[in-house]
Amino acid sequence: MKYIGPDSKLYKFMQTLTELLKINFLWLLCSLPIVTLGGATIAAFDVGMKLAADQEGHVGRQFLASFRANFKSGIPYGLLLLLAVYVVWLDFSLFNQIEGNPIILLIMGIVAAFVFTLSFLFAFALQARYENTLVKTLKNSADICTRFFLQTLTLLVVLFVELLLIFWNTVTMFAGFCIGPACIIFTISAYANRFFGILEQEPGAVTYPEEKEN
Repeated sequence: MKYIGPDSKLYKFMQTLTELLKINFLWLLCSLPIVTLGGATIAAFDVGMKLAADQEGHVGRQFLASFRANFKSGIPYGLLLLLAVYVVWLDFSLFNQIEGNPIILLIMGIVAAFVFTLSFLFAFALQARYENTLVKTLKNSADICTRFFLQTLTLLVVLFVELLLIFWNTVTMFAGFCIGPACIIFTISAYANRFFGILEQEPGAVTYPEEKEN
């Protein structure tokens, strides 16, 4: 019984997997209008960080409550993220299409991808947990990445492996559609919990505002 009881690792794994499936479904559903992508992603991180911290709660109710609370404030985050992805994609597309493959376009694409990654990696988690402006949230995300640089590199490697597994073949792509985004959010959330906890323990820390009240 110890292998399948409520305290067993298998039971906890299956429970977490079920919660991730719920988060993924709600995130996909609430992101469909595209303009709501930001609010849905903030809500997913809000629930994801609680799940990563083993905080019990009703995933559906928590997600929808957070989505409603962050609906308007999340719009610019989602649109800016889509713009950033488009800029990087366009730059690398031009590099491949223009005769001679101008090296300057490759450099610009790499620099843009690096800056956008630092700015957005923890932005949605920060917005889910704290009150702040868009510009300051993006700056804080970049600051956290540089402050915990080696851990951030480890996180990026883990995310790369997850993406590699998702796009491995058509079967994994289907599985990735069902749970992939939630797994990525959960992974980032686990690191965010650790980093935020360290920063919140520092005396006189003023970079990160007080926690939000949903």
